[in-house]
Amino acid sequence: MGFDDKIGNKAQEMSGKAKEAVGDATDNRDLQAEGVKDQAAANTKQAGEKIGDAAKDVKDGLGDNDNR
Repeated sequence: MGFDDKIGNKAQEMSGKAKEAVGDATDNRDLQAEGVKDQAAANTKQAGEKIGDAAKDVKDGLGDNDNR
C-alpha cells in the first residue's frame, strides 16, 4: 500500500466519524449508520495495510540474513 492509500483510508475513517457525530446530533440514524460503516471499511483497510507492512518487514528481515 502506498502512502496515498494510507492517507485516503485515514480520511475515510475521519469522514465516517464526522458522519456518525452529525447523525447522532441530528437524530439521523441513516447518516449515523453510514458513518459507522465508513469507519469499519477504513479500519478493515488499515488492518490489511498493517499486515502487509508486517509481512514486508519480515521479508526484509529474512533478506538481511542471506547476506551473512
